[in-house]
Parts: sequence; structure tokens; C-alpha cells
Amino acid sequence: MVWKSAKLISEARAALAMDHLEPESLRGHRRRLTPPSAVPEPLLLSPDTGGRPISLEMAMGLRKLLFGNVHHVFSCEWAKAYFRFREPYSDLAYALEAEKGGTRAILMAVQAHIIKYLLFERNTEYTHLERLCRISRLEQGQALAAALADTLWAAGGGGRAVICLVTAAVHVTPSGDYKADNFTERIQLFEFSEKAAAQEFLFDHINCFKGEGSHGVILFLYSLLFSRTLERVQEDLDCTATPLLKFSLGNITCTQAVLSLLLTGRASPHELDGGQEPGPDGGRVEAWRQRGPVGYLRWGRAQAEQQVCPRLRTPRLPVWLCSITGRHGVLFGTDSRLLSDWKTERVFHLYFYNGQQEQTKTAHLTIDTHSHHWEEDRSEDPSSPGKRRPSVEMAIRTKWAGATVSWNGTDPFF
Repeated sequence: MVWKSAKLISEARAALAMDHLEPESLRGHRRRLTPPSAVPEPLLLSPDTGGRPISLEMAMGLRKLLFGNVHHVFSCEWAKAYFRFREPYSDLAYALEAEKGGTRAILMAVQAHIIKYLLFERNTEYTHLERLCRISRLEQGQALAAALADTLWAAGGGGRAVICLVTAAVHVTPSGDYKADNFTERIQLFEFSEKAAAQEFLFDHINCFKGEGSHGVILFLYSLLFSRTLERVQEDLDCTATPLLKFSLGNITCTQAVLSLLLTGRASPHELDGGQEPGPDGGRVEAWRQRGPVGYLRWGRAQAEQQVCPRLRTPRLPVWLCSITGRHGVLFGTDSRLLSDWKTERVFHLYFYNGQQEQTKTAHLTIDTHSHHWEEDRSEDPSSPGKRRPSVEMAIRTKWAGATVSWNGTDPFF
């Protein structure tokens, strides 16, 4: 069902609507909640907008999938994260800012889809990198809506998408061990059976994801899980009790299952690995073998022998999310023929963006797959001091073995 577009309301009208629609017991609980939701009032929706309010059962299901229990809540780092673009009409107009931390994997996965849309789908007179730089603030919002819709639609199996937004009203009364965060309890779900309608709805409410204080990254993660359905996510995890997020050095970080959901629409922890066949169902195996529009490359010295599956190393279009020694960025090319015509893979150009504020322009790399001035002795340990190369180059070599990489005057990243 396609829900009508939501209208933003004033604080006074929101209060009247809540008093009119909420039962007295829930209204009393809402008044006792302190502090009030940190989401700015212009980003809150009317409770009579339409859609479906979250239930306690749904909120508890989310918590269990994400954290393995119902009392953990997101950190301040996650609560502050949203989809923030660089300045329009600049060298990095296409680029999202990503702080160091657990949200960076999600932001860079969405960044890969933004680049795909701007380079290969958007109608424009510009070519190559100009397609990424010559964009307005409005066009940034359109690109983000397209990227979010693509990812949610894939998670919904190509037949549905669910979008989560925040209302002024509280829908859930905490019970038992469940710990309220005064955000999840305000979620309203909007379900769509047409991708175009979902994308239009996202664009109409894009500030709910890219506005400061919006909790935009968490909203998108919730939307992703509900698009897949909590039950199917649990099936993807092979019914294990392993949560989707993990605590690492004081940070909340994404597991491989989350990256898989972002890239393939399935939350399988093994979906990204080479040689993994997902079961006896022939149709399912065939779907697994199909190349997606966005790929994935990974490099870490501890994972040097663990290959990414071939369909993600060779996507339909030259855009890859890269996990490089645990940090995420996007590698991409501007030639759509790169992965379909072997003649274009002799000497070619790629570009790299890592999401950090310190990067002020897109890194330009030249890849040569036929001039091997660095030939490793396979009997030697590639991690030995004399054999070390920038990790971005090593990630590229997992796709083009033995390739040489010129950074064209840029200091190598990572």
C-alpha cells in the first residue's frame, strides 16, 4: 500500500493531535519521558499522517537483532549520524561526510549507490567527474533518495520497501527489560509496493534523513530491516543469536551481515565470501550468481587469503564499497564498459573517496594491469616490511592481480 505524503506540523498542532489520539495511560507515560526527543520539531510527523505505528513487539525484535538484547541502546555517535553532503557545486558535491566510527560503513555503502546514480542513471549533459561535481543541493537530495530506495527495494526482494520516520507521538510503553530511547518508540512505518512511489516519498521527506538531529542513519537501518522483515533477517543469519552490531574498542560497529544486507539485500554473514553457495534451491543459487550494480572489495592483512565472492568483485558497474583494514571508502570508475569489455581493463582510471573531512578532492588512480614493476616472490610473506604497499592498492589487487597503481601525485590513503 502506498501511503499519502506526510505533512510537517507545528509543535502546537502536534500536541493537540497527540492528546486527541493517544490513550490516557500512554499520554501520561509520554509526559513522564525525559528528556524529550532530540529530533528537531520540523522533522517530526503528525501522528495522523498514515502509516503504521511501531509496536512494543517490533521494537523489541529490532533490539534483539541489532544488539542481542532489549536493554542496549545506540550510542551518541550513532544518534548524531545523518546523511550530510559536502558543499554543492564543488569537487566533492557528491560526497557524504562520514566520521570515524561504526556508522561509516553504512554511510559509505549508501555513498556507493549515490555515485552509481549520479554517474550512470541521472539524465544530465555533463560527463565523467562533472556528473558528480555539477550538482545542486536539490540534486543531492534526489541522489540520496534514489540510493536509499535502491537499497531498501533490494532488501524487500524487489517487491516492497518500508520507510521509517519519526512522529511526535510515542507509540510504545516500555515493559520488562526493554529500555526506552525516546526515539524508537516514536517510529511510524510506511510500506510501498512500487519502487517509484517509495523513492518519491523518500525525496518528499529527505530532510528526515539528511537533516541535523534527524537520527538519519538509524532511521535508514530500521527501514532496511523492516523492508527485509525481521523474520527473514533472522533466517538470513541462519537462526544464530549473533547480533547485527558488535561492540569493538568502545564503538558500535557493523558486522559482515549488515554489509551484506546493504550490498545484496540479504543479511547473510557468508554472502560476501568467495565460494559460499547459499543452499540447495537452484533458483536461489542462480540469484546469488547474478552480478549486482555495486561491488565490494576487502583487504586486511589478517584476511589476505579470504576472497570476496566473484560477483561482488565484478559488479555490473564499476563502483565498489571497500573495506580496507576495517575502514570503509568507495572506489569507482566513470566508464560503464570497464567490467564488460576486457580491452578497457589494460590501463584505466579509478577514483577513491574515504568519507573523511581531511579529504578535499577525489583521489585519481591510474591502474595498469600489464606493466608489473612490482613482482612479488610468492615464497615471501606479503606483509613483510619490504613488500608493503598502500592498503588501497592491495584491495585493488584482489580484483586485478599484479596491477600497478599510480596515485598521480596524491599521498596514498590508509
